[in-house]
Formats: sequence, C-alpha cells, structure tokens
Amino acid sequence: MLATAVAVVSVLVGGLLAAVALTGHVFGAWRSPESLTPGLIGAAMLGTAPGLFTVGRARAWHEVRTLVLPLAVVLLGLFSVSVLNAGHLYVARGGSVVPVLFSLGWLFTLGVLCVCALVALAWQYLTPAEPLRPRVAPLPGWSKPALAVLGSAWLGIGMGLLARPGFWADFVPWSVGRTDAQALGVWALALGVGVLGALAEDDLGRTGPALIALPGTAVTVAVVLACRASAVDWTSGPGLCLVSMVAGLLLAGAAGRALLAKASAPRPRP
Repeated sequence: MLATAVAVVSVLVGGLLAAVALTGHVFGAWRSPESLTPGLIGAAMLGTAPGLFTVGRARAWHEVRTLVLPLAVVLLGLFSVSVLNAGHLYVARGGSVVPVLFSLGWLFTLGVLCVCALVALAWQYLTPAEPLRPRVAPLPGWSKPALAVLGSAWLGIGMGLLARPGFWADFVPWSVGRTDAQALGVWALALGVGVLGALAEDDLGRTGPALIALPGTAVTVAVVLACRASAVDWTSGPGLCLVSMVAGLLLAGAAGRALLAKASAPRPRP
C-alpha cells in the first residue's frame, strides 16, 4: 500500500515538476536558480513509479527490498532536507499562492509518507523472517565490478552533496542552490543504495521492481537533460561523468531485465 501510494504521488507531482521544467519555468517547493533541478527531481519520481506499482505483487520481502529501501532513503532524505532548509521553502518566504500551497503540501505529504515508511520498515524487520527462496538468476561475474563502480559513484556523490553542499555544488554542471544540491544528493544516495543493494542480493530474481525503476529513471532523467541541454556544461568533467552515470543506470537496468527474462524462460525438454 505504501509503495502504491508513493507511486501515485510520484506520477502526479513528478509529472508536474518535469512538465513545468521542460517549458523552462522554475517551479517547486523552494526557489531554484535553474528549472533543471526540480525537473530532474520530478523525472526521478516519475521514472521510479512503474517499479513501485509492481511492489504489491511480490511474494516476499527480499524480492522488493532493493527498491523499497532506496524509497525510504528518498522519503526520509527529502523530508529532512526540506525541514533543515525550511527557511527557503515558499511557505516560509512567501510568494504567489500556488508555490506556497505546493510547498506546504510537499512538506505535509513527505511527513506523512515518512511516518508510514518507518512504521512499515519497523513492522517488516520485527516480523519473523521466512526462509529465503533459492537464487534463480545469480548476477554474472562480469557485471559485479561495473555495478560496484556505478553504485559507489552514485553513493559517494550523494553523500558529498548532502554533507557538504556548499563545496560539492560546484561539481554540479548547472546552477544549484544549497537545497537543490542536497535534494539531488538524496536521489543520488538512493540510486547508489539501490545498485549496491542489487549487488548484495546477487540474484536478478530478487530485483524485479528495481529493474523496472532503474531504466525508467534513467530515461526520464535523460529526457529532461536533453530538453534543458542548454543549462548544462557538457564539456566539463562533471557533465561527462553525469552522462556516463545515467547511461550506466540504463544499461544496468536493460541488461538485468534481459538476463532475468533469459533465466526465467522455460527450457525445452530433451
């Protein structure tokens, strides 16, 4: 239920943020120097929604935790960032009625979803664990170093943007404020947790929802980046790194789904 509720909110809010950003206008819960940041946040929300809709069909916790744990990171992280930077929200600074109401709804919705996420995770980990089903599709050995590098890159950048936004914001290849940098850091951290979590599971059968969310996020983020390409310094080192890391998400998700489909296909009897 939690995943479905977040998916619905992600489609509505994420779609709104991404659509407005594509027009070049700045819209969000706080003031941003460039429309690209709220657009990317909306794109990430929109891209993960299809995977969240499939969580309810899972038979066991270990089949969805590679997506649910990053989801908890996003909810708790965005709520914490919004509270710590409350003075930058429209509801505190004032402005037009639409962004003020949006920022108020943003804070309230994140707060409610955070409480629900904490209760759901506590309930899950306090419930006696069931025996794990055997692995059906272990990760191929050649993919593990690449996943470790990709996950560590997203995790490290996310931690840097969260812990020292004033310093790491200079490595973002477009104009960002402190709140922008930390919000982007939350999403980068969640992506790192998801990729490294899949590596720890070592089974494509336990990453089904994540394998839907990963390429979906890469595609929606790429669309926003392409439409707002003029705002990005593509010739810089961070710009090139961003391209490779988004491409890595797309390749990891697409390759994972192809390998899982191959492993799940019925084998002809001799």
